[in-house]
Amino acid sequence: MKVFNRKFIPELLIATAGALLFIPFLGGVHLFDWDEINFAESAREMIVTRDYLTVNINFQPFWEKPPLFIWLQVLSMKIFGINEFAARFPNAVCGIITMLFLFVTGRKLIDRSFGFYWILVYAGSLLPFFYFKSGIIDPWFNLFIFSGLVSFIFSFGTEDRIQRWIRLLSSAALLGLAVLTKGPVAVLIFVLVIIVYWVLNRFRIKISAVEILGWLLVLIFVGGIWFLIQVVIGNSHVVADFLAYQVRLFKNRDAGHGGFFLYHAIVLFFGVFPASVFALKGFRRNYYDDPFQKRFKLWMLILFLVVLVLFSIVRTKIVHYSSLCYFPLTFFGAYAIHRIINNRAQKYTWVHILYSVVGILYGIIGTTLPFIMMNKDRILQTGWIKDEFAAANLQADVHWSGFDAFISLPLIAGIILAFVFINRNKKLAHICIFGSTLIWIVLNILIMTPKIEKISQNALIEFCKQRVGEDCYVETLGMKSYAHLFYTDKKKPLNENSYSREWLLTGPVDKPVYFILRNRSANKYKAQYPDLSLFYEKNGYVFLKRDINHPDQNDRK
Repeated sequence: MKVFNRKFIPELLIATAGALLFIPFLGGVHLFDWDEINFAESAREMIVTRDYLTVNINFQPFWEKPPLFIWLQVLSMKIFGINEFAARFPNAVCGIITMLFLFVTGRKLIDRSFGFYWILVYAGSLLPFFYFKSGIIDPWFNLFIFSGLVSFIFSFGTEDRIQRWIRLLSSAALLGLAVLTKGPVAVLIFVLVIIVYWVLNRFRIKISAVEILGWLLVLIFVGGIWFLIQVVIGNSHVVADFLAYQVRLFKNRDAGHGGFFLYHAIVLFFGVFPASVFALKGFRRNYYDDPFQKRFKLWMLILFLVVLVLFSIVRTKIVHYSSLCYFPLTFFGAYAIHRIINNRAQKYTWVHILYSVVGILYGIIGTTLPFIMMNKDRILQTGWIKDEFAAANLQADVHWSGFDAFISLPLIAGIILAFVFINRNKKLAHICIFGSTLIWIVLNILIMTPKIEKISQNALIEFCKQRVGEDCYVETLGMKSYAHLFYTDKKKPLNENSYSREWLLTGPVDKPVYFILRNRSANKYKAQYPDLSLFYEKNGYVFLKRDINHPDQNDRK
């Protein structure tokens, strides 16, 4: 269409489509423990304390993350209030910017149609889309690293020295922003990618010592400015703890986040479906590519392998650790589709068969799950579920119906339509594949995610919200959570003793104390601390209370 040839019209349409996809229903469910609530709580405490230089959790220095993403959430909360929508809104903006960046990069690299395919593949894949509806830190972190690397790569594709310097320094600044978002692991990934490329390219990269120096100075300034400020204002211990934490993540397994070596490979294959299936075809060489396109493909392959291998080695296994792979994986998926549509690929039937097999597997799971949940009482009676906490979770009052099974119909329809059109109209066939997957993802977010949230944590959130405004302490026992901080709207404690769990359990407390536990550990704590009484329990969570029972305190009050 001629309208797409007009300047900025494609970008405007992409931004509009991104806004319609990523912004609506951001506040539809509560924030999920741990990560979403963790970052939102840090932002809330910045607003409460008006200390915008220090990242806090429970009003104590939090040295695990730098502040950039927290600042974005603070800005959002200043506009929309302290709520779920505001906590997730920065990532919706990130989604819009990411779509625009992929289109512009794809257009420069190959052509405009490839830019559109890259957007379609990225937005139409499971985890890449879902992350833009979340409140976690990784979408911005990944975008800064990837855009910095792309700017670095494109600096070698221009003979104009001014343009080259702009791209090199932009690369350093973007990487510096990545450091301010999540830490120096961004530099580690970037440097490893460059070293591997340098070795594979026979130790040749056309960059001068002056350019390296300029690049380093910008990186150090942008990425290090907050750390320097912390040292200047006397918080050097925060920087030291932060660096120690980064090292510990690589060396040790974080509690509850272990896994086997191929954990991330499996997560990427099934989590970035269907892009991951088509990427298997895109990895192969193609003689139609020009030299720069071949180099760019090599950079993408190196980025993918470096991130995959690095976080497969890291002992802590968390799904989003490998999320930077979404960019090269969707690139190769879009590349394969571009080749297929333009009749530059042969023997690709197996790709569509594999896509259909995985898609049908997802369809079967999505179709049968509602019926399983409708008969959960019978399943619980069989005793198959041995974990008492999980069994109690399933007793949550969640309405399931046969209608929920129809959510997977768009996915199944996409598989059928793809086979109908693949020999008639390849472009339409692949639009059906990713368009139907996108509809399926959105329906799951709107209908299934609230049900899962009610099962997994609604009882916990409900209890915390009931404590808002009550003069009390709320703490967890035997479990990690940030929900009791964010959803009780906790104020900065006046009594420093309240940071001591033992004081809350046995000391002369000055107001009632509530403890949140999982049912499997409740009896142990009740036996160990007889002052604790059962307040109530629900869906696997047990809420104990310790009243003020010291006569001398009552007299003072």
